[in-house]
Amino acid sequence: MQKKIWLSAFNCSQETVQSVMGKLQSYGLAADGHFFTDDLDKMAWAAPRKQLVDHNVSMWLLVTSAESLQQPSFRYGLAMLALGVQAERGQDFPIVILQIGEDTIQPDTLPTPFANVKILPLANESYAAKLIAIVHTPLHKIQSEYRMDVYGIPNIGQWFEVGPLKGNWKGAIFGVSDGEIKLHAVGPAGQLPEKTVLNYPQQGLEITMGDQKFTAWGVQNEIDSSSSYYLKVAGSPKKIMFCPYSSEEETEAFIVSLQ
Repeated sequence: MQKKIWLSAFNCSQETVQSVMGKLQSYGLAADGHFFTDDLDKMAWAAPRKQLVDHNVSMWLLVTSAESLQQPSFRYGLAMLALGVQAERGQDFPIVILQIGEDTIQPDTLPTPFANVKILPLANESYAAKLIAIVHTPLHKIQSEYRMDVYGIPNIGQWFEVGPLKGNWKGAIFGVSDGEIKLHAVGPAGQLPEKTVLNYPQQGLEITMGDQKFTAWGVQNEIDSSSSYYLKVAGSPKKIMFCPYSSEEETEAFIVSLQ
């Protein structure tokens, strides 16, 4: 079956995109895509998810520059889309940045969902051959201790979903740096709950981890692999943290950078 690549372009010309897609097709790769819309108020980052989670798509290719990746709103939108895609396709789903411009993109400065990103310069003519090699390389499943998904739905808002991949948590705590938690709920995994009953809900918890401060909410509902903790968040937090609820002063927490 022909491998297909979904391309997201930002701050680059139509001519550049057409050139890239034409080259991919000349190498026997199917290519489709869109121009990424940087509009957090409308949660535009959620729109391409349907196309990216299609199992006929073998790679997400971003065509952009180092300068564009300095824009906080663009970084946040990309991170949210990546979290949603990885929730369905796995953290090993190939993401490649095709870098335009002279400035080099530093992968270790990107948001957490891009921890395994590969960066190829557009100026290097061999990029198409390297993309072919990547899409034909068997995926190595990346193990995680948690599940995470995101939702951006008009009139409903921006929601985060977290829970254990295996076993159970005796509750959960979720915090944001910047942004504001508005609502929380517990319900079946994979869908925003229509109603919820919360055990010992907490709000406004102040948590410090290193030099980072988070404002957190929590519950003591038991959460297993078939249920999740959901939080509606306003704004665009730089980082989020979450962990199983524990009565101990110290517990392992997960921190995800979104900008």
